[in-house]
Amino acid sequence: MSKKLKVAVVGCGGIANGKHLPSLSRLKDTVELVAFCDIIVERAEKAKEQYGAEGAKVYEDYKELLKDSSIDVVHVCTPNDSHAPITIAALEADKHVMCEKPMAKTAADARAMLEAAKRTGKKLTIGYNNRFRPDSQHLKKVAESGRLGEVYFAKAHAIRRRAVPTWGVFLDEEKQGGGPLIDIGTHALDLALWTMNNYKPKAVLGSVYHKLSHKENAANAFGSWDPKEFTVEDSAFGMITFENGATVVLESSWALNTLDVKEAKVTLCGTEGGADMEDGLRLNGEEFSRLWETKVDTGAGGVAFYSGSAETDPQLEARLWIEAILNDTDPVVLPEQALVVSEILEAIYESAKTGKTVYLNN
Repeated sequence: MSKKLKVAVVGCGGIANGKHLPSLSRLKDTVELVAFCDIIVERAEKAKEQYGAEGAKVYEDYKELLKDSSIDVVHVCTPNDSHAPITIAALEADKHVMCEKPMAKTAADARAMLEAAKRTGKKLTIGYNNRFRPDSQHLKKVAESGRLGEVYFAKAHAIRRRAVPTWGVFLDEEKQGGGPLIDIGTHALDLALWTMNNYKPKAVLGSVYHKLSHKENAANAFGSWDPKEFTVEDSAFGMITFENGATVVLESSWALNTLDVKEAKVTLCGTEGGADMEDGLRLNGEEFSRLWETKVDTGAGGVAFYSGSAETDPQLEARLWIEAILNDTDPVVLPEQALVVSEILEAIYESAKTGKTVYLNN
């Protein structure tokens, strides 16, 4: 693979600097970081200084960046409400797009993104990096092997006791579309649907709570929040049934009085066995009229190692995405799959608002 892809990053805040830029910068044989865009130009300048290729450019307006026909790939790392317009414009400008999760603020926006990808023939993927963890990758193989049988019940866990993100626009419903459900619940739900082979959802029942967000001087991992700014839910829960009869329970919180804390983890229950991520990856089943359980060591070997050095899940995500473009293969996270996640999340919010079950016909 001799060609180097020219990559641009739109949005040079926390997720770009914490995940995308360090991961892409490792791919020196296949990637050049040539453009950086942010409405706060200083952030784009700083990212360019740290990660930019020679001659890299800085932009304040993503529309100007997209006029550069030499750019092959755009990573969208902005608040949820701008995912769709930036992604669609980039696809129409003949760029492949990696957009951060969730796919969009609304299901309609997510659908428009998928349609744009189909219309333009460019690749689109969404940043569900928890699929690339060693335990997730191994669980996917176990499920695909049939070892669990038919997986008919699952739990998607995204529970924090007190870890409300108090920076950026996380607490702004207008920009984000929601709180823990759309922020971390989206990861857990994607993981469940992916390991269960993305069943088609049929009906959704949801509950959304604002029970702790009003508290002053609250204990919180990131410092107390301002109740006046906390316009999103503090916890949300959903039950999803699927056309094949399977059920998934999704639980998410930034603030909840519980010690049962786990994030971006799943529990799968099948006809032949089960699996959970309670304490590493554990499998369970029955053999010769006896119950068994085992813990899987996912810390060595397999996909977590490449060319003799360990890869983190964001690094593996970035490498496989770039290779999908270079080899013209499907990305690991298909936009069709990410759309289903967005439709379910929106249905949970809708069900909580109306008090009724929401039926999905997709």
